[in-house]
Amino acid sequence: MVLASHVILSCYGFWLPNEERGSWSDFVRNWELFYRYGGATKVDTYRSVADKPYDRERRRESRKSLTYPPVEFSGVQAREVGLAFADKAQRANYSIHACAIMRNHVHLVIGRHRYDFLQIANLLKGAATTRLTQRNLHPLQQCRTPRGTIPSPWAHRCWVVFLDSEVDVRRAVKYVEDNPEKEGKKRQVWSCVVPYPAR
Repeated sequence: MVLASHVILSCYGFWLPNEERGSWSDFVRNWELFYRYGGATKVDTYRSVADKPYDRERRRESRKSLTYPPVEFSGVQAREVGLAFADKAQRANYSIHACAIMRNHVHLVIGRHRYDFLQIANLLKGAATTRLTQRNLHPLQQCRTPRGTIPSPWAHRCWVVFLDSEVDVRRAVKYVEDNPEKEGKKRQVWSCVVPYPAR
């Protein structure tokens, strides 16, 4: 039985659909990105491919083909995302057992709920986007579409790994808690997090 899920929410431009290391995308929406750098690099593994070697210059150049600048949260924006997650989790009774809000992606460990994990992820992204917009902190607020709307700061899809044992859940929680240190940051404490039940 699935106990929880490790969910990764990518910001716009963080992990491209034709990422050299692989992606979870089926197609490339941006024609210039497709034309210059090829089709989607769909992977079927649930293991992270983040540590695979890749050409950093190619990645940097490919991002220039994006319609909008890649999103990177400031500290203030990350705080607002965390507060939005906490508010949504409390109102909907989600159990978030770990959270790391990085500059261009978010790691969450979310406990089992009556809603599907993808639905929870989308609702959390929506709550964060609404809060950022209301506070004039949306990272793409200067990039309105011809219809006047602000593009989403999030990638279209997310990465979900199902956790079906306590060992898996605890390992994922530790991974998420340790993640900020990989970017040279301090461990994070978010009000949306409720500890995974002790043995």
